[in-house]
Amino acid sequence: MLNYFLKNLSILRKFLFINFLIFIIIGLITILYLNSVQPNLIKAKQANHIEILNNTTGHLNRLNIGFNQDEIRNFLFSTRFLFQNLDRVTIFNNEFTLIGDTDTLDLDPRSFGQTSEVIQMDNLISQSINDENNLSKKNKTKIFTLNKNVKNYASSSELGKPFTYIEENYNQFILITLKNVSNEEGNIGYIAISENSPDIKTAIEERKNFILRTALLVALVILIFSIVLNRYFLKPIKNLVDYTKIIKSKSKKETKIDQIKKRNDELGVLSKSLDEMTKELNNRIKATENFSTDLVHEIRNPLASLKSASEIISDTTDKDKREKLLNIMTHDVSRIDRLITDYSQMLKDELAISSEQIEDLDLKPVIESVVDDFNNIYIEKKNINIKLATSGAKNYFIKGISNRVEQIIANLLDNSVSFSKKGSTVTVNLNENEFYTILKVTDEGEGFRESDIKKVFDRFYSNRPENFGEHSGLGLNIVKNLVQIHNGEIHASNSPNGGAMIEIKFPKNYN
Repeated sequence: MLNYFLKNLSILRKFLFINFLIFIIIGLITILYLNSVQPNLIKAKQANHIEILNNTTGHLNRLNIGFNQDEIRNFLFSTRFLFQNLDRVTIFNNEFTLIGDTDTLDLDPRSFGQTSEVIQMDNLISQSINDENNLSKKNKTKIFTLNKNVKNYASSSELGKPFTYIEENYNQFILITLKNVSNEEGNIGYIAISENSPDIKTAIEERKNFILRTALLVALVILIFSIVLNRYFLKPIKNLVDYTKIIKSKSKKETKIDQIKKRNDELGVLSKSLDEMTKELNNRIKATENFSTDLVHEIRNPLASLKSASEIISDTTDKDKREKLLNIMTHDVSRIDRLITDYSQMLKDELAISSEQIEDLDLKPVIESVVDDFNNIYIEKKNINIKLATSGAKNYFIKGISNRVEQIIANLLDNSVSFSKKGSTVTVNLNENEFYTILKVTDEGEGFRESDIKKVFDRFYSNRPENFGEHSGLGLNIVKNLVQIHNGEIHASNSPNGGAMIEIKFPKNYN
């Protein structure tokens, strides 16, 4: 359920929601921690109270102190050292009557160890525990509450064990511990000791304030981080998504990708790559569309000729005309087959190139292999010799795809041989300069007759009136595309000595 919910949220909302959950979990843990702090601090104080109560009970029994007002007052005065650091000690008899109270006797245990004044015993004895003048209204309320708690303690199952509880107001945190006093005859009374422990309250408040400040600081950091995340990461990503949608829908809506491309971080690199990939894809789509249009146009002519010949052949009885029409039909069918075959091979090559890896490639052995293959074919077939000339370097390294470079050389040699006469030579020259490895293929034919030589690289272009239909006009266009894939340059010109020359410059690979 949570996974499904998160899937439908934006990145920013996911971030905020997950942080909110973490905040809740940490908050619950914090509450549990704060709830455990107070009992632990009280437990430490309670241990001290229990020790004082046990010592007091032991002294009462050892000195055989009677549980009446006079003896208890004398006992409280004489054993004041037992109650250091306490704020109040009250003693009740077995009938829950208050018979001893350090507050009414003015016996502040903290002052016992700090003052050098002599306290007159007679003055202390003359003060009655029940004297209404000595009890303020606030004290009366405290005594009443304490008396009630003693009665509840006496009737509870906790009787015999120390019992601690707290009284808290805006400026006090009073810890009170009760315990019964018993001797061989049984229970004889109760002792309650009180201690104001502001350190406990202070410790808890300090922890609460620290946690609150930390929570506010973390919330502020998350808020700032969320703003930065949204401003510098999520919005650019959203703009990239909008860009892809605009491209997909072929909308003319303005995109913001140019702003993202100016960034020098990973998003800038991603946007540049995405834009370049999109443009490359559009170029490929346009090229495919144009290629298909050109192919249809090239096929339309032989189809029209084939249709006309097929219509005429059924109406003629002349044997020579029928044979001529059959030759035309055969020629047109061969031309259509050649166009489709070359087009199909070109598409296969493009698909294969996308999965092939560019590697360090030495041109010399690749060219030698192709030249040897062509010599084996054309020296005997057309008496055409193909020779390789180099500048003498040991290696000619480029970044390339081996079989595609072979295809480039083979297409160039095939084109040169088709324009060469018997007994002529085709020269493959390989050299280099500081930046490029240069490949030149020169024949001894008639050269290019076009006023604009760049046309020879156009698809389906062929200026061969005497051999019309025997070539698809894709050879040099394929070479040009393969050279561009290798980041190279290709140029056509006429050789000063006659014949055509194709020059290719491959970027030099420094090993």
